[in-house]
Amino acid sequence: MNRPLKKPLRILVLMHPTLVPPETLKGQPAEEVHRWKTEFDVVSTLRRIGHEVRALGVQDELNPIRVAADDWHPDVVFNLLEEFHGLSDFDSHVVSYLELLKLPYTGCNPRGLVLARSKAITKKIAAYHRVRVPAFVVVPRGRKTRRPKSLRFPLFVKSASEESSLGISQASLVDSEDRLAERVRFVHESVATDALVEEYIEGRELYVAAIGNERVRTLPVWELDFGKLPETGEPIATERVKHSLEYQKKHQIDAHRAENLDTALTRTLDRTTRRVYRMLELDGYARVDYRLTPQGELFLLEANPNPEIAEKEEFASAALAAGLSYRQLLQRVVSLALARPVRPE
Repeated sequence: MNRPLKKPLRILVLMHPTLVPPETLKGQPAEEVHRWKTEFDVVSTLRRIGHEVRALGVQDELNPIRVAADDWHPDVVFNLLEEFHGLSDFDSHVVSYLELLKLPYTGCNPRGLVLARSKAITKKIAAYHRVRVPAFVVVPRGRKTRRPKSLRFPLFVKSASEESSLGISQASLVDSEDRLAERVRFVHESVATDALVEEYIEGRELYVAAIGNERVRTLPVWELDFGKLPETGEPIATERVKHSLEYQKKHQIDAHRAENLDTALTRTLDRTTRRVYRMLELDGYARVDYRLTPQGELFLLEANPNPEIAEKEEFASAALAAGLSYRQLLQRVVSLALARPVRPE
């Protein structure tokens, strides 16, 4: 059972220093609002609910968290950090530090963050549990590309650990050895991570949001609608597709509730998402991404713990479709944080 929120809480919200939002949206340009919309939505909504909220920018030092914990004594930490010291795979260390301080925190535990952060580990665990994934190979930084003969073109090249479509463009889809080597080199040098090379799965891009700790609830299936891309463009979730408001408007790109899914497929998505959630040891809230081929084959692409939770983005929209307002969603996320056992003194 979740601890009921009977009184206003002291909530410390962690975020990157450059994303600490202003008190109001008045006079702010749209592109600037888009950059820190999640942080603004979370902080302002928690305050409207009646909680006492402090936003804390954290970048390369943990001591500010300790000082805030000692001086202000927050009831719970709302974790919006996606990196630490400029490294995305350090986010789990911050959560581990919160556990050492015995502070309740929202979102995923550090074990789940480590497993899901690595797209290769996610796929290996999924394959072991007989969840279908694209064939793939990882090319570590500093290594030359050696494509297994079983891995056939076209191939998709992306970071093995980064999220938010970082480094993904139309050039990520390759159809020759030269282009493959060039794109792997780009990931190594520009994104500064290992490169994941996987079979390109043509089809619909589906997202299933899930929320819970021991008991997991899935939300309605969402779809990324690629709208009217240029004739030379393939339907892939590039950085521009994900984050450029101008590009989305120009090409009518939108995410909405998936239509024309039969009952059996919907049940499969629900069941598979629950399996992925548990096998990766996720909790709090997460989003699992799939590709559905024209032949009806479902492929797991990746799992995203602590996904985008802005009011108008996929997760909150799916929650609203399930009957949870944005206020109720954030309250639910906080309740799950308070329900997670904290080790005794």
